Amino acid sequence: MGKIVKLIDKFQGSPKDLTWEELIKILAHFGFVELSKKGKAGGSRVKFANENKDIINLHKPHPSNIIKPYLIKQIIEKLKAWQII
Repeated sequence: MGKIVKLIDKFQGSPKDLTWEELIKILAHFGFVELSKKGKAGGSRVKFANENKDIINLHKPHPSNIIKPYLIKQIIEKLKAWQII
């Protein structure tokens, strides 16, 4: 089993230890790219979009690098609604 498949399996299990970097890899695998930030005050808000213009808005976690489980569930629900997973 490949690394990305294992990472996606971990993601779908709503882990409590998924890092920001792991989430970015998963979203990239599904065709999402980070949209450019506008202005100096972009802050921790990050927007991802795919070819279909599906958008995922997130706040980069801080001070920890761990994604909150409720955010993972919301992302999974969106990906399922868009029939990506």
